[in-house]
Amino acid sequence: MAEPMDRLNFKGFQQFWTIAKPYWQSDEKWQARGLLLGVVLFLLAYTGLSVILNNKRGVLISALSARDESRFWETVIVFVGVLVVYAPLLAGYRYLRDLLSLQWRRWLTTRFVDNYFSDRAYYALMAQPAIDNPDQRLAEDVRSFTQESLAFLLVLVESVLSVIAFSGVLWGISKPLVIFLVLYALIGTLVTTVVFGKPLVRLNFEQLKKEADFRFSLVRIRENAEAIAFYRGEDQESNQVKARFLEVFENVKRLLIWELNLNVLTNAYEFIPFILPALVVAPAIFAGEIEVGKVTEAQGAFIRVFFSLNVVVARFQALTTFGAGINRLYSFAAFLEQSETDDSDQTTIQLVEDHRLAIEHLTLETPNRQRTLIKDLSIEFPTQQGLLVMGASGCGKSSLLRAIAGLWNSGSGTIVRPNLDQILFLPQRPYMVLGTLRDQLLYPNPELEIEDVQLQQVLEEVNLADLAERFGGLDAKQEWADVLSLGEQQRLTFARLLLNKPNYAILDEATSALDQDNEERLYQHLQAIETTFLSVGHRSTLTNYHQAILELSQDKTWQLKQHKSDIE
Repeated sequence: MAEPMDRLNFKGFQQFWTIAKPYWQSDEKWQARGLLLGVVLFLLAYTGLSVILNNKRGVLISALSARDESRFWETVIVFVGVLVVYAPLLAGYRYLRDLLSLQWRRWLTTRFVDNYFSDRAYYALMAQPAIDNPDQRLAEDVRSFTQESLAFLLVLVESVLSVIAFSGVLWGISKPLVIFLVLYALIGTLVTTVVFGKPLVRLNFEQLKKEADFRFSLVRIRENAEAIAFYRGEDQESNQVKARFLEVFENVKRLLIWELNLNVLTNAYEFIPFILPALVVAPAIFAGEIEVGKVTEAQGAFIRVFFSLNVVVARFQALTTFGAGINRLYSFAAFLEQSETDDSDQTTIQLVEDHRLAIEHLTLETPNRQRTLIKDLSIEFPTQQGLLVMGASGCGKSSLLRAIAGLWNSGSGTIVRPNLDQILFLPQRPYMVLGTLRDQLLYPNPELEIEDVQLQQVLEEVNLADLAERFGGLDAKQEWADVLSLGEQQRLTFARLLLNKPNYAILDEATSALDQDNEERLYQHLQAIETTFLSVGHRSTLTNYHQAILELSQDKTWQLKQHKSDIE
């Protein structure tokens, strides 16, 4: 597991800036900077009006104490007038802040999603257990990052403005009060950071991970509901879900202990501002040197300056959660944007792009390089014909397809292949995309312009003639993986081959759930579109549809046999 950020330090700021900088230097930088400037200007005006309101509150108390009716009503009119401007300013400030946060989230999410799918990083993540729950990092951590970044930035700006504006007021009332306030805030910040920083960041990091693991376990049950029901695995699945929630529960308990201690400190620490100004100003009030309303004004100014200086203590729990989120997002971004791992001391399979498909002296290993699957394989794929790969389970049949697709590169030798746009892979487990029946048929090329009549004709060719009618037409939306049987899913994915008509097709157990008649029918149509195809399978009947057979053995050897197919 990636190490959590141990404390709020310079390293944490570097991680934050690594994630944040690209947006503020992107093509949208002027729009973003303009919105940020607008937010700061609104904040500046809002702070200035806050000083006026604080002063008028004191004047109101003084006028009441002196029974000065005219001064009282004049102050009320000014107070109401300021409020008329103050209210829309505050609303506008919040609107621009949230709009900027939303724009930033859209840009950052798009960037992460692009990198997530670039070079099949989403697939490579399967071998990186340290980068857990990428779905949470894309959805929740990005949202939290943009919202909390702006929130903390603006709190900091507001704090600086408040210190500048209200310190002058406070300095005019009592200089010792200002000096005490600064020292008090610095000591409180130092104690809170040193004592609570490391454990709270660590626990919040763990909390984000455990919550994501718990949610993922529930999603996994929904996706595999039928298999669990067949196995009657309810007890085991229930126990696993409860065990993951127990981890969440125990971590929250530890968090609550630390938060309790933090709250005891901050509550006692933050009580001082409500009594100290009155104690300091009281002698001057009793001596008649200043008006009674100065107590209210001093108290209001003191509280604003205190909480501005005390921003770290007041928001420390939120800061630790934010710090943990930054670390998760930074490790995710670092993985997605990293260059290819330096394998200078290890050989890798070379991919060469050409119009043909061939394998030259290929030795294939598992990604961890702990096991060799195939040794020194060389084969040329004849165009518009079929090659069947057979062998015992675990000998490397599906792994060979992964190497051709570029998913595995551990080993040596060369794979010559066309651009992947000319190859269509049908993996062992049919993949049903979210969307309409039309989307299922055209995947992965939704831009294809094919008439409904032709789509229906292809459905008939794969023995799914009633599918569109059964579900309400080609534009019907369903959870297709749930409403179709495995055999129907395999026939539907085969329809994609007939519609996309790739130059090369790679099929991994693509007809394993079909009877022999449907299997023969599909391969007949596949040969009719003159596609060069490579199949992996165990059924002896598959030999009838391929001109050559590649047999792989458990001892890493291989043998190529020519075969006369029964289907011409």
